[in-house]
Amino acid sequence: MHDMLAMSVTGDSGERLPLRAWRLAGRGDGPSVHLQAGLHADEIAGMHVLHTLLPRLREAHENGRLAGTVTVVPQANPLGLAQFRHGRLLGRFHDATSRNFNRHFHESIATERAPTTFAAWQQALFGLARGAQIVLDLHTDSDALPYLYMHRGFWPEGRDLAAALNAQVAILWDDDDGAFEGAIVAHGQRDPHAKLRLAATIELRGQSDVSDALAQRDADGLYRFLCARGVIDEPVARTQWDGEAVPMANMETIFAPVSGVLVYTCELGERVEQGAPIARIVARPGDPSSEVVLRAPQSGRVVTRNRDRLIAQGDVALKLTGSQPSAGWRGGALDP
Repeated sequence: MHDMLAMSVTGDSGERLPLRAWRLAGRGDGPSVHLQAGLHADEIAGMHVLHTLLPRLREAHENGRLAGTVTVVPQANPLGLAQFRHGRLLGRFHDATSRNFNRHFHESIATERAPTTFAAWQQALFGLARGAQIVLDLHTDSDALPYLYMHRGFWPEGRDLAAALNAQVAILWDDDDGAFEGAIVAHGQRDPHAKLRLAATIELRGQSDVSDALAQRDADGLYRFLCARGVIDEPVARTQWDGEAVPMANMETIFAPVSGVLVYTCELGERVEQGAPIARIVARPGDPSSEVVLRAPQSGRVVTRNRDRLIAQGDVALKLTGSQPSAGWRGGALDP
């Protein structure tokens, strides 16, 4: 069967907001899977990918080829979807609490008092995923290469996911920062019956990279991965991965030292040498002395850039891979 689960959460004004999910019950002899997109509600690409993938999963189910049960949540964040302000969707932070939607999951799951709307939504989402053996959370960065976040314990077995999606970089983490993925991993480590095989955050390029062609490419990659992992009975050719695996501590995050017009002097995917100029900020247009040059702290590859070209002081301008721990690394998440 493939049923839409009738679920809702309470919005900040007391209204009921739908949390749409589809569950395709397979034969039971394959891994159970949870796929979700839009945890940050303004990250749209994954929504289109799962919209594109779902009919193919239904076809596999109807033809008796679905071995594992698959849950699909194409829009995981109804609270964020309700936050249209001044013509834009503000879906990264919760208006009522200023909390990042992809943080605080441990607190929400553990709370014993009456949950806030934020905590109740996180509990509902975690409840949909907690029984799955493979959990994939689809996000996008601002302007980026396709890349993955993955707990080090799933590597190098997780290379098959990176290869299927043609991810350029896999960022391996050790310490949880309260994100959804971290809560799933902690649950898998804590519960001996969980049998968690893989949890990963998939960054599908940048927020403007939404098209039928990209969605089809990514949906095809996810489908191949599910076949290779025994979720769907269909032979697929295994592909080699020639990307770069980087410990989280080695990632260099370059913050804007001043506000102003952001001008990049490097492209996504470009390899840069330590000390090389990678961008500049014109703090006071018209005043040549106000230009501030940003340089690579170590040699590496440009993974993400800020898609906004007027940047505020303290905002993330770029992220680069590195071959050694960053001098600025203090643990936790790369972004707030």
